[in-house]
Amino acid sequence: MTDQAPARKPRPKKRRFGGTHAQIRSALGFYKVFSYVTGIFLLLLVLEMIMKYVLDIPAPMIGSLNLYTGVLIAHGWLYVVYLIADFRLWQLMRWPFSKFVLIALGGVVPFLSFIVEARIHKQVLAELEAHPEAASRY
Repeated sequence: MTDQAPARKPRPKKRRFGGTHAQIRSALGFYKVFSYVTGIFLLLLVLEMIMKYVLDIPAPMIGSLNLYTGVLIAHGWLYVVYLIADFRLWQLMRWPFSKFVLIALGGVVPFLSFIVEARIHKQVLAELEAHPEAASRY
């Protein structure tokens, strides 16, 4: 007769975040807003390129402002803010660096920012719900 130890239930791995749940939700909201704004400006940029290079439509001017250049510059700066939002969320969630890069690519491929945002939003909420014990940090 052999003695077997009772089978132990595997303990769920304790998840550690880089901030409180409130901080993470705030970063998630900031990320969501700039994901949509960056995605919209990227679509405007694609539309502008089609108008300029395919349809050969000259740049509309408002005074001395070239709207094609304005959209290009606006998207560039909004993408920088998108990267800051991405970095903040990535840092608070303590994800691997590869996830940061994948989220960052959402702002350079048309329509991808909307898809990535929906998946990231869902994943963050699921992780927060699965680990309520990690909420109090301070």
